[in-house]
Amino acid sequence: MLNIIMFGPPGAGKGTQSERLMQEYNLTYISTGELLRQEIREESEIGKKVKERIEGGGLADDETIVKLINKTIKSHESSEGFLFDGFPRTYVQAYILDGLFLRRQQKITRIFILELSDEVCKRRLMQRAKEQDRKDDNEAVIKKRLQEYHQKTLPLLEFYKNSGLLTKIDASGSSDEIFSRIKHYINEDIRKQAINVVMFGYPGAGMTTQANRLADELNLKCIATREILQQEVKDQTSLGLQIQPYMEKGLLLPDEIVIRLIEKALSETNGDGRGYVFKGYPRSLVQAYILDGILKKKGNSITCVINLEVDYIELMKRLDERSRTEKKMPYDSSATTIVARLEEHEKHSRGVLEYYREHNQVIDVNGMGDIEDVYKRIREPVIKASRNLR
Repeated sequence: MLNIIMFGPPGAGKGTQSERLMQEYNLTYISTGELLRQEIREESEIGKKVKERIEGGGLADDETIVKLINKTIKSHESSEGFLFDGFPRTYVQAYILDGLFLRRQQKITRIFILELSDEVCKRRLMQRAKEQDRKDDNEAVIKKRLQEYHQKTLPLLEFYKNSGLLTKIDASGSSDEIFSRIKHYINEDIRKQAINVVMFGYPGAGMTTQANRLADELNLKCIATREILQQEVKDQTSLGLQIQPYMEKGLLLPDEIVIRLIEKALSETNGDGRGYVFKGYPRSLVQAYILDGILKKKGNSITCVINLEVDYIELMKRLDERSRTEKKMPYDSSATTIVARLEEHEKHSRGVLEYYREHNQVIDVNGMGDIEDVYKRIREPVIKASRNLR
């Protein structure tokens, strides 16, 4: 997820840039002031409590604030991230926000500081007050708001000083220019995020073609177990001799053998590329757990699972056609062996997909039609899932 905090003096354009970021990256805007006003309007228990405190000249307590933020985050599970404005304001609140994200196994992506001189901020606010007839935005009020920003907000940045998250943005110029400066850093974060995709589907669904295209575009390494196994058999290694009978029948290999081959393939590409596309693995629930463990050792996890859906008749047709090419597999030799292979896949695949669905990682894609059209259906959701920064 993209979790962004926006700091900046009054008049720097936080509202304008926040609105554009929300639209561009499907972020949920969280303003503590707006959340409190909403509770007051709804006359909720929290709203009544907060209203009394505010009318008495006080501020909402941190416990109330954290409850509201937690409630908002939980009610926007489909959001691709959160944009915080007006929070945190204190060291205590900064720790609270860190704790909230820690419990959700997430983190803050960037903290943007819009930088603009007090003189320019004052000029912008006075102009806005004139255009919108905002009599409360007079010179004395504006001066006080700027003083409060320097006295209260800027010291809070010390909390994040060594985090590597602080990013200063020149807030002068047009709205488009400022937005372009912000987008540069966000897109950089997205590009750095590892992507690990499982390409799933029945034999004949087109996994190899689509996996290779995805790998080429996103700078991923394709880990295709079939190709790895075929190479072992071709080289007549000791593992190859053990593998050959299983491959000829299209049966699953013992996990002990596959683990060693997968780890070997990953070690050979370590640090080379942005991540991996796994094709032909995992093929069982046990292997799904194993893959999670292998990636966790590398500090990574599965980004998404593409489930290519192709109807049974089309699968039979494609595998029959493949049997007459140099790409044919041993089980393509007859309708009987093809059916057996499809049934074998069905037997083991159900548990794998259920496992990934429980983690909301499965993206069902219609695998029928032109190769280019199918790839377009795959590409967009993978790009979207890749923004799930953790």
